[in-house]
Amino acid sequence: MKNSLSKSKSGDEPRHGTPAALLAAVTDFVESQGGGEGHFLTPMEGVHILRALQEIMPVRHIYRPSLCVVVQGAKQIFFGDRVLDYREMECLIVSIELPATGRMIGATPGTPFLGITIEFDIAMLREVMQQLAAPPTPNPASSPCVFVGQVDTPLADCIVRLAKMAQTPEAAPILYPSVMREICYWLLTGPFGSEIAKLALPETHTERVAQAIRLLHENFNQNLSVKQLAEAARMSPSSFHQHFRAITAMTPVQYQKQLRLLEARRLMVFDAANVSEAAYKVGYESASQFSREYARSFGAAPKRDVTNFKALLAFGSRQVSVA
Repeated sequence: MKNSLSKSKSGDEPRHGTPAALLAAVTDFVESQGGGEGHFLTPMEGVHILRALQEIMPVRHIYRPSLCVVVQGAKQIFFGDRVLDYREMECLIVSIELPATGRMIGATPGTPFLGITIEFDIAMLREVMQQLAAPPTPNPASSPCVFVGQVDTPLADCIVRLAKMAQTPEAAPILYPSVMREICYWLLTGPFGSEIAKLALPETHTERVAQAIRLLHENFNQNLSVKQLAEAARMSPSSFHQHFRAITAMTPVQYQKQLRLLEARRLMVFDAANVSEAAYKVGYESASQFSREYARSFGAAPKRDVTNFKALLAFGSRQVSVA
C-alpha cells in the first residue's frame, strides 16, 4: 500500500474502486487543501477526511450513525467493554449515537493514516430501502450498533467519487445526493444489509433504543430513571435494559455518565469553566465524585486532560467552504 499512490506502469490513473484509486483521490484532496495533517471538512455536510502523520492519543467523543472508512493505516475503537480493529479497505459502521474512544495505530510521516467518514442520511436510507424489490429483513435479535466490514469495489468507487467531488465545491450540492443514494443501495444490498436496515425501519429495537438515547441527550444533566427511558422506547424496563445493553455495550446509566463527562470536557475546553462549574452544570452534586469518574473515563484528572485535549485540538482542523 505504501506505493499505491503512484500511477500504473503504463501511466494510466488507478482504476476506480481499487485501493490505489481511493488512496490517490483522498490524498489529492488533502494536498489541494495545503497538505499536512488534521481534520479536513468537505463541501458535503457530514463528510470529512482525516490524515495523521503520527499516532495520536485516544480520543473519546460521540460517534453519529456513519460509515467510517480506513483508506490507509489502521484504527481501533473502544465502546463499552468491546474493542474493534479495522484497517485499509475496511470500514466501521455505526448505527446509533454512541460515546466511544477511537485511536489510530502506526501512523508515520512516510505512511500516514488516512480515513474518510460519511454520516448517514437516514431519510435517504429509508427512501432507497422502500424502492428495493427485495429489501433486507432485519434480524429481530438486538446486536451491537457498531461493526466492521469490508469495503468492496462498488462502495469504494462511490467514495472515490466523493473525494474527487470535494475538490469542486460548486458541484457537491448537485451531485452528492445521487452518490449518497448509491452508497445506501450498496450497503443495504451488501452482506450487512440486515443490520443497516435497522436504521431505516420503524419499530425495530434499534430505533426504539434510539428514541431513549434522544431523551438522554436532551436531558443528560437530569436523573432519568430506567422506567422513563423504557417508556420513551415503548418497552418494559427489563426488556429495555436488555436491548440497550446488547446494542450499546453499556447500561443506560453508563451511557448517561459518558454524555455528562463529554459535555463537562467541552465546557472546560471551550467555555473556560472550572472543574466545579463543569461538574454542577452537567448534573453532578459532588465535584470530587465528578473528578474521580472523569479520571477513570479519560485516563487523567480534569485539569490535565483539558490541557492534553487543547494540545490535540492544535493538531488542526481544515474546512472547505461551499461555493
